[in-house]
Formats: sequence, C-alpha cells, structure tokens
Amino acid sequence: MKTLLAAVISLALCGAAGAAEKGSKEEAVAMVKKAVAMVKSDGKEKTFAAISDPTNTTFHDRDLYIYVYDFNGVALAHGNNPKMVGKSLIGLKDNEGKLMIKEMIEVAKTKGSGTVDFKWPNPVTKTVESKAGYVEKVDDFLIGSGAYK
Repeated sequence: MKTLLAAVISLALCGAAGAAEKGSKEEAVAMVKKAVAMVKSDGKEKTFAAISDPTNTTFHDRDLYIYVYDFNGVALAHGNNPKMVGKSLIGLKDNEGKLMIKEMIEVAKTKGSGTVDFKWPNPVTKTVESKAGYVEKVDDFLIGSGAYK
C-alpha cells in the first residue's frame, strides 16, 4: 500500500512540475503589460531590442515570449523568431487555416485588448499546441504573448 501511495504522490508531483514548465495565461498577460509599460517609459527601440534578446528573462520565460506587430501585420519585434522581424505576416495561418495575426490586429484595433486562440508550435516541446494569445494595442501596433494550453 505504501508503494502504491508513493507512486501516486510521485505521479501527482510530476504532473504539477509539468504544468509549471508552461507559462500561464496570467503570466502571459503580465508579460505583455511589462512590455507595454516599457514602451511608454523607455520607447519602442529599447523595448523591441529587449524583446528580441533571448537572455532577457523579463520577456522570455519557458514557453512565454513577446511579439509585436504593426496594424499592417509587419513584425516589429519577436521574442521567439527574430527572422520574422520586418516581414509582413498578415496572411500567416495557423495549422487550421486561421489568420491569427489578422485576428490579433482586429482585436487590438476594435477592443484595445483581448485574446485570440490559435494553434502554434511550442518552442519548448516543438509540437503544435493550442495557444491563447493575449494582445494589447499601443499606438499603431500591438504587443502580445500567449500561453499554451
């Protein structure tokens, strides 16, 4: 019986540890709010450089990272894939054909902030997973991050 109990506790702890390996929606929102505050205090150039720096743990934590798009869909900064910066990604689709950048722009422009659900490769697990992307409008661009479900 003790062995069974130990096994159950061990499995429960492994599950809790696995969950902690993923960033939460609340952590993604908090990260976006930090990036928005930095743009307001330090300007776009310094903030975008910080977002693009993988050693900056303010904007890189496990599977959480920041992305920035202007309202034409051009990537202004990207914490996971700097090769995207400068490219128009308005037509980018997820694995199910959803135009997620276009939808993020619509949410930011019409609501100021909100969530867009889509499927995207997790940088940690390298598998396509459901993701809830939170975005906020700042001037004529949006800042976002997302939590994998």
